[in-house]
Amino acid sequence: MVVKTGILEEMLTNLVSGKIEVVDLSQTLNENTPVIQLPEPFKNTGGFKFQQLSKYDENGPFFYWNDFVAGEHCGTHFDAPVHWLSGKGKDSVDTMPLKNMIGEACVIDIRKQSAANPDYCLSVADIQQFEEEHGIIPKHSWVIIHTGWGNFVDDHEKFYNVGEDGQPHTPGISKEASIFLAEERDVLGVGVETVGTDAGIAGSFDPPFPNHHYMHGANKYGLAQLTNVDKLPARGAVLIVNPLKIEEGSGSPVRAIALIEKEL
Repeated sequence: MVVKTGILEEMLTNLVSGKIEVVDLSQTLNENTPVIQLPEPFKNTGGFKFQQLSKYDENGPFFYWNDFVAGEHCGTHFDAPVHWLSGKGKDSVDTMPLKNMIGEACVIDIRKQSAANPDYCLSVADIQQFEEEHGIIPKHSWVIIHTGWGNFVDDHEKFYNVGEDGQPHTPGISKEASIFLAEERDVLGVGVETVGTDAGIAGSFDPPFPNHHYMHGANKYGLAQLTNVDKLPARGAVLIVNPLKIEEGSGSPVRAIALIEKEL
């Protein structure tokens, strides 16, 4: 079988030359990486745990390696539809189509709104304003919500932003916007800089955590705890997210990267 490689050869040439820049959108996984915290009586996922096995020493004089334990939803991570009750029976990380790991990133900037109100949720009006400026959000794309929360990843107090009411106050996406993106735009999913794809107070919404409910119910995905979102253009970047192939996995830590065309 003869495989035509022209398009792929051109892409590789542009990667080597620097015409395509690779941007790392992932947090470093370590024992200080923030992890979502649920109130009682819910059971929480564990954080990242690291155990060194050997490092060119008596336990292994020629090699360095480690064990680690991490929750599926730890650090920069992927939410599969089966993560939520509404997505029961739909894609898990091992059954999702491989092509769905790659799509255009459409970055909607709501930093001003989020700075003024940490409970701010992306609205349909925000999406429509974005489309007036940058064109209709295409099918098979990711909508990345740029809130500026990635700046707080090393400051857990600001990142969780727990108020006097005991609730986290972090931005998210409205019920109406989730339905619009899932049904009217048929996106792959939504990506955020915060610890989860819903607002911190979304447990009080109807239904609770509406982005999880509607996105996963439509067999769409979620990305959380992204970094370097400020390095992405509003349109045109190619987002690549590869969850681990965990059997029946509800999610996975990921190394999310974006490909950006540069003018040299």
